[in-house]
Amino acid sequence: MKINVMIAEDERIAREELAFLLQQEEDIILCPSAENGEQLLSLYQEYQPDVIFLDIHMPGLSGVEAAETLRHDQDEKKPLIVFTTAYDSYGVQAFDLQATDYLLKPFDQERLQEAMNRIRAGLNAKEPARPKIDKLILTVDEKMVVVDPKQIGFAVREGRGLKIYTLKQDVLETKMTLKELEDKLIGYPFYRSHRSYLVNMDAIQEIKPWFNGAYNLIIQDTVQSEVPLSRTSARGLFDVLQG
Repeated sequence: MKINVMIAEDERIAREELAFLLQQEEDIILCPSAENGEQLLSLYQEYQPDVIFLDIHMPGLSGVEAAETLRHDQDEKKPLIVFTTAYDSYGVQAFDLQATDYLLKPFDQERLQEAMNRIRAGLNAKEPARPKIDKLILTVDEKMVVVDPKQIGFAVREGRGLKIYTLKQDVLETKMTLKELEDKLIGYPFYRSHRSYLVNMDAIQEIKPWFNGAYNLIIQDTVQSEVPLSRTSARGLFDVLQG
C-alpha cells in the first residue's frame, strides 16, 4: 500500500530535510508541500493525503488551528497527523487533537521510523476489512505453489527475491518482493520486524533482548528460528501484541 504524505512547514530547510528522510521510505509518495496553514487546507482538498506532517508554529493559521479544522471536516476520510516542532512542550496538546505522533526538530531518522510504524499501523486499522484468502499462490522455480499463510513462519529478503520459511522449515524461494508478499497477506497477522524480514506474529514464541534496543524473535517452528526485531520496529510490534 502506498502512503500519500504532505508536509506543512514554513521553514524551507526543515521542509527539505523531512522530505529527504521520507523519500528513503519505499511506500511513501510525497504530495506538494504547504508553507502555512491556509495553503495546507487548500492543498489538502486537492490531494487528499493519507498523512500530514504538520508544523505547530506557522504564520497565520497555526498547525494546531489547521489540525482542528481538519478534525471537524465532514469528510469521513480524515488524514493522520504527525505534529512537528522545535519545542517539547506541546505533546499533550498534540495528543488531545488525536495526533498519531509528535516529532521534535531536528529530525532523527530512527525516531521518524517509529512514527512511520505508527502511521502504517494506523492506516492498516482504517483499511476496510478484506476477506481473508484461504491460500497463497507463489511462483517457485517456474511452478505455482499453493501455501497456507498460517503455516508461514517468516520471510526474508535475499538479493532480488525472497526466502519464505514455513513452520515445518520448508524453504520456498520466489522472485516476489517483500512488499508484494506483505500486500498479499493483508488480513493475516504479519509484521515487518526488520527492513528485510516479515514475520507471522501468531508464530512468535519468545522475544529476547539483543543489544542497543533491538531484539530477536524466537519462531515456533521445528528449529526455533531467530528473526531480528529492529529497535525502530519494536515499539510498533509491542503496541500490536499488547492490543
